[in-house]
Amino acid sequence: MSEIRALDVNIMGREYRIACPVGQEEALRQAVALVEKKMKDTASRSRNNMPERIAILAAVNIASDYLEVIAGKGDISGTDAKNSFSDCDRDEIKRRIEVMDTRLSAFLAEG
Repeated sequence: MSEIRALDVNIMGREYRIACPVGQEEALRQAVALVEKKMKDTASRSRNNMPERIAILAAVNIASDYLEVIAGKGDISGTDAKNSFSDCDRDEIKRRIEVMDTRLSAFLAEG
């Protein structure tokens, strides 16, 4: 099993401590940056500023971008999907989403 360390991150002005395998810190920081960007974009378009709702809508948008890319239907030449997933192959995207899902599940179980 990989060594795990806690990494403190900030999303939408709130501090979170997330478990991260050693050596994957940069991937986690990139994932956090993507989540924060999507949450800010979602918040700017939403009348509701409840953090939980914004987080869920951002997660759905990220998943939608991901599904379009893996289905080959997304026009990654100029969409948010390109910005979100540039320089990543499908296996890497899948791995990152699985890691984020695991971390989110653990975080929600703590709360």
